[in-house]
Amino acid sequence: MKIKSALSVVALCAAAAPAFADCGTVTMSDVGWTDITTTTSTAKHVLEALGYDVDVKILSVPVTYASLESDDLDIFLGAWIPAQSGNLDPYVEAGEIDVLATNLEGTVYTLAVPTYTFEKGLQSFADINKFADELDEKIYGIEPGNEGNAYLVSLTEKEGSGLDGMEVIESSEQGMLAQVARAYDKGEDVVFLGWAPHPMNANFELSYLPGGEEFFGGIGTVQTLSRAGYAEECPNTGKLFSQIGFTLEMENMIMGQILDEGMDPDEATMAWIQSNPEAVLAWVDGVTTMDGGDATAALTEAFGY
Repeated sequence: MKIKSALSVVALCAAAAPAFADCGTVTMSDVGWTDITTTTSTAKHVLEALGYDVDVKILSVPVTYASLESDDLDIFLGAWIPAQSGNLDPYVEAGEIDVLATNLEGTVYTLAVPTYTFEKGLQSFADINKFADELDEKIYGIEPGNEGNAYLVSLTEKEGSGLDGMEVIESSEQGMLAQVARAYDKGEDVVFLGWAPHPMNANFELSYLPGGEEFFGGIGTVQTLSRAGYAEECPNTGKLFSQIGFTLEMENMIMGQILDEGMDPDEATMAWIQSNPEAVLAWVDGVTTMDGGDATAALTEAFGY
């Protein structure tokens, strides 16, 4: 009886233990956008300096959400709100994904045109198919499966939307911007998915189009997501991710170095970290290293503060 009781206690303890008791590795998603590559790389440097292993997976947004739901991912730093709200909200409402923090404010995400096209009269979503010939009946989007593309496709199939009859060209951030650059250099009209922060806003004189607020909203934010229960199971990194935040200025600068100067993302983010100790050290207030040590001391040593 005593043996049976002891085994029962062991079984109960095992059942009560978190499914992810080992918090030493943090698995993150990078959806291939330069801003998310930037923030993910920055977080990776900090985590590694604290003694954690980091596994970054390149996934689309829909696969990222599904992977958070299935507990195959721990963290995603790139939920653009309100544009991704339609996909994200059901997961959050079902308790399958947790929102840990807002890590960036003041974002913009919607269709854009060169300002010279705007000045010709293409000044809203409603004007787009009036310029169908000049635009070659094309709207340039980003990667296949992106929810922004899907919304635009739905408008091309909706009579009176201003986009009806147009074709959404799905490519990638780099492919889309290469097409925009070719058109811009020739002074040709082009309409595409634009956003800030991004160095496109410095490289091109752009105007953002009203009319897509139903989906894209106005000024937005970026949220940090985790799989359900992550912050309770891994409170140290949970606290860290609840405190990590970025600025438009920081992201624009680093993204410009990556896209315009060809810097490696890890090198560009490390240079920013080493030059901004006050911002980085604030992220580890109340946080320890993986083995319980002094986080500030660890970062100071790792980054040469």
